[in-house]
This record gives sequence, C-alpha cells and structure tokens, in this order.
Amino acid sequence: ALTTQYADAAKVADHAIEVCVDWLAAGIDPDKATVFLQSQVPQHAELHLALSMLTPLGWLERVPSYKEQLAQLRHLDLTTYGFLGYPLLQTADILLYKATLVPVGADQVSHIELAREIARRFNSLYGKGQEFIHAIDKLYQILGKRERQGLEAAILAYNQHGNATPGKKWLSAMQATLDAQQVATAQQLIQQKGRAILSEPNATILPEMAKVPGLDGQKMSKSYNNSIMLRDDPDRIAKSIKAMPTDPQRVRLHYPGTPEKCPVWQLHLIYSDTAVREEIHAACTGATSGCVACKLRVSEAVISVSNTFAERARQYQDKAQIEQLLTQGAEKARDTAAATMCEVKAAMGLIA
Repeated sequence: ALTTQYADAAKVADHAIEVCVDWLAAGIDPDKATVFLQSQVPQHAELHLALSMLTPLGWLERVPSYKEQLAQLRHLDLTTYGFLGYPLLQTADILLYKATLVPVGADQVSHIELAREIARRFNSLYGKGQEFIHAIDKLYQILGKRERQGLEAAILAYNQHGNATPGKKWLSAMQATLDAQQVATAQQLIQQKGRAILSEPNATILPEMAKVPGLDGQKMSKSYNNSIMLRDDPDRIAKSIKAMPTDPQRVRLHYPGTPEKCPVWQLHLIYSDTAVREEIHAACTGATSGCVACKLRVSEAVISVSNTFAERARQYQDKAQIEQLLTQGAEKARDTAAATMCEVKAAMGLIA
C-alpha cells in the first residue's frame, strides 16, 4: 500500500480493515483461509531483505507493471526502491509459504514468473550444500576473474533456465586451462541442481476476464482513479458508467458498433448473463440501439451485484472483530513463516 501512498500513510490502517471486510463479504472463510496483515508477520520483510541481495536490478526494471505505472502515475514521485521492489516483496509473500498456485489477474502473471526465477536463483545459490561450495572454492583458486564470472553465468543459466549452451561454451574454452579431472568437476558443478528450499509457484488458470477494464478503458485501478468500488453507492455507479467512453468509431446512433472495442462491453462480459450479452451485441452491431441503453443495462447489473455485496459486508462492521481475526491469522501465519526462514538462514549459512 505504501508503494504509491507513502506520503499519506495515515489512511493505510483503515484501508486494510476495509479490504478485509471486502474479502469476507466475497466469501473468504477465515476458518479455511489464514487472513492476516502482512506487516504483522515480520518474516515477510526479513525474506524480502534476503532476496533483495541476490535479485538483479534488471529483473525488477523489466516488470511490465512497473513501466506502466511510471507512465500513468506521473503526478506521484515513484522514484523509490519501495516502488521498484514491490514485486520482490510479493515474491517474498509467495515463497514464504511455499505456495504452488497463486490466483492473479492477467497483469500479475509476470510477477509470478519473477517469483519463479528468484526461487530458482536462490536454490541454485544455496541449495547445493557445503560440498558444492568447497568444490567451487577449490576451482576458483586456479581461475581468473573473467573465468570465474563465466562459470557463475553457466551455472545460473543451467539452474534457472535449463540452458546448457553457456556451460558447453565455457567448458570448451577451458580445455587448455584445466586438466581432465578439473573439467569433469566443473561440468558436474554446472549441471548440479540445487535442493528446492523455496518452491517455484505457478499462476492459477485465469478466468475468461482476467483483467477488469476501468471507467476510462484502461486497467481498473484505484491508483488510476478509474475504478468502481465493490460497495459503491448505486448513484455513483450509474453516474460513472454513464460517463464511460464507448466504441470510438460509433459516433452516430445509426452507425454499426464493434463491442470488442468498447470498455462498456467488457463490463457486460463480467456482469451480464448470456441472453443479455447476445441481445446487446446484436443491437450494437446492427445499430438498433444506442450506447446510452447499453450503459443502462450494465449499470443495473453492476448495481445489483454491488447491493448484494454491501448487504454481505454489513455483518462485518465490528472493527474489533476484524482486528481480532487478523491478529489470530497473523499468529498462525508466523508459525509457517518462521519455519521457512529457519530453512532459508540455514541454507545461506546465517545465524538463525
């Protein structure tokens, strides 16, 4: 939350409670799922710090959402490590619990791939035990700086990406420098897989609508000020949808439209049933109905869902009850998180 709102941190605590209410209203069962505040489990920050020491800067700079938000949120100063490094904190959130499946929207798939790469890099560096370290040290004694860098690159290429080509090239170049036994040792080191201390996660199968469109046609985001809140007032929902852009080519009522180019149609795909979608699609492409009628239909559907959601949320208005639920969740989460950090520190050779 602080990655973009660090200058106005006072609201974060209340927002956290509201998000928890939304989760509960959406059907998350705290008896089946551990619900907690990240900041109440210090191992998140601890693993994030450890991972930040081995994560190349270029990996973070190439994350698509980083570049996108830098372009979209120019009114905010986002030249901070916290903003650049938040996908790494997300990685710590995932790896700390050895998650295998992570539910995300389409814009977060690249973050899961980053988490996979970082897990592979960690396991490559620290999952091979002391014998591997001693063998590397012994080999390093007869190699120059550039040769050592080549060996490290070959090891990482094979362990992180299964790419054997850099290793073959390096071994070929070392034939005149190393004897047969040393070449065999180097080949074994390059192709030795590390123990999976941190599990590689996968993204869950995404729904058909893996990205919710915003009121302006971009990705819906609170940061972009183009969102509809889950418990929004019906009048605000109707007013917001009424102002949405539509198919830019349909400038007259009698012009046929292309729903696939219209942000409002994307909301119909989420909120309207099959019969309504077929009716709206035919009316748009056949120019028998205008955009105002289309927006009215989707407004009714969104408001209906919002009203149901708000009704569910009313049973979770006791702030003390929510705080107690989060405290209990944090206690449970810390047990798992602490066990993972013990493994991480032991693998890295740190004092637990």
